[in-house]
Amino acid sequence: MTDTQPAITARKLTKTFDTTPVVDGIDLTVEQGTVYGFLGPNGAGKTTTMRMLTALTAPTSGDAAIMGTPVADRDGVREHVGYLPEEPPVFDELTGREQLRYFARLRGLRSESTADRIERWVDRFDLTDDADRRLDDYSKGMRQKIGLIQALLHEPEVVFLDEPTSGLDPRAARTVINAINALTDNGQTVFLSTHILSVVEELADSVGVLYEGELVAEGAPDELTAAAEAGADSTLEDVFLSVTTESP
Repeated sequence: MTDTQPAITARKLTKTFDTTPVVDGIDLTVEQGTVYGFLGPNGAGKTTTMRMLTALTAPTSGDAAIMGTPVADRDGVREHVGYLPEEPPVFDELTGREQLRYFARLRGLRSESTADRIERWVDRFDLTDDADRRLDDYSKGMRQKIGLIQALLHEPEVVFLDEPTSGLDPRAARTVINAINALTDNGQTVFLSTHILSVVEELADSVGVLYEGELVAEGAPDELTAAAEAGADSTLEDVFLSVTTESP
């Protein structure tokens, strides 16, 4: 493996449930240090794709790799990735700080360095005053922040984020956007699934649109908007609506 290899590759990646393809033979290449915006309507197969790429779900056919490690090697892929699902996996009976310490132990992080790292992230996301409250007392946005810290705590090379600004107020959402920018500045790669097109327009180096399990459009945001039928004033929303055959 070399430093110039793609962060994510997928070839004919397919997932079938009860003979119905949910993800149908998609090809992907995501370069290191970039943000890939992954768009699509509900039910398009975005979450299933992310679960296959993070080795949580086995493909029915095709293959994929993260930093050159095949997704069939679950333990190997796990070392490279961080994943924030739409519903963060947290234990309500724990406090925010206890949850992060527990996750750090699962990741095998050294305790002497973990405490400082947790405090930096907690402070960054304005959770210092709430870190010792139980998670069942957290708002949806606060739980989302804890989930995001979990995904980033072990400093993964590739980060998968499913609706990371969901439930966040504008100030907190800006903190998340700034954190994503900092990740790519550090050479990390972000695979970002979101319905908030303005976030994709601001962050993404390339965009893929999934519709009915197929990748129906892909390219840099300006390339996609320039090629849209709506003309010179096209937006990413115009592109999305066009290729998913939905009406504005």
